[in-house]
Amino acid sequence: MNALAANRLAAKPEASPAPDPGMRPEVRQVRIDEDHAGQRLDNFLIGELKGVPKSRLYRIVRSGEVRVNSRRVTPEYRLNAGDLVRLPPVRTAAERPTSVPGAEFPILYEDDALLAIDKPAGVAVHGGSGVSFGVIEQLRAARPQARFLELVHRIDRETSGVLLVARRRPALLALHEAMRQGQVAKRYLALVQGDWTGTAQALRFPLHRYLTPEGERRVMVRDGGQVAGTRVKALARRTHPRFGPVTLMQADLETGRTHQIRVHLAHIGHRLLGDEKYGDFELNKLLQKEGHKRMFLHAYKVRLKHPSSGQDLHLEAPVPEAFEQFLRACHAPL
Repeated sequence: MNALAANRLAAKPEASPAPDPGMRPEVRQVRIDEDHAGQRLDNFLIGELKGVPKSRLYRIVRSGEVRVNSRRVTPEYRLNAGDLVRLPPVRTAAERPTSVPGAEFPILYEDDALLAIDKPAGVAVHGGSGVSFGVIEQLRAARPQARFLELVHRIDRETSGVLLVARRRPALLALHEAMRQGQVAKRYLALVQGDWTGTAQALRFPLHRYLTPEGERRVMVRDGGQVAGTRVKALARRTHPRFGPVTLMQADLETGRTHQIRVHLAHIGHRLLGDEKYGDFELNKLLQKEGHKRMFLHAYKVRLKHPSSGQDLHLEAPVPEAFEQFLRACHAPL
């Protein structure tokens, strides 16, 4: 090798290592705004340091790598507006690129604190359990400028109707407290199998949650389960020429347990039409062949006080066309 070539090789800079996409390169200082005031530090970190295992988050808090106003705090510390949070450089899990299509949904009410939408049947409220994304992820994608969007409550994927989304953290906390105090009234419409001839009554059967051998979540009536109450009454009794007697029921929640209405109605022998978990499976097959491909449960009305102003709000999601169409095909019972 001649001297010129040797000099060229010596002068050639070494290739810099590729940056680690899972590494945050520097300390960050985050000022807490009113939307995050009242949130626990550990929950705040879960949102800020996505992909970092919870065990790691707790370690960096307890070691003092995370500080609030230059002081050590516990993971349970509740943040105040104006707090300055020190976030150290930490290695995060490489995030899998996902494309969430932005979507808006029919708006029933909206202001700077609260959004109420009419969720369609068949759309999950959030991603998880085999679902890549749901209503909340689509709303965030459609509103990238929104600083805060969080579900106030959940309704089943197969259920349509009123869904509340908080646009500010104080509103979220206030609504959660109102729900704990039983100050949010929820009314559902349900089309059920059979001719309900009883009077209005309260169904109070304890509910027990369990997993099937396939790992799916289910609920059953069982002594020792969670207290659950559903007030029901018949609104319309009909007979369908192909599916026999059906009843349009009103169901008011006393409690908000998982699958509560579905399990209570099934327990008294009036299963929801189209319910793939607790319904009449043979009847559901016939319904689907006739083009009825949804579960007939609709979150019809929600009554609450506005989380900021205290104003009475009465929110109503119109009766779905699928319900109307099914009832139009029926005739009154003999």
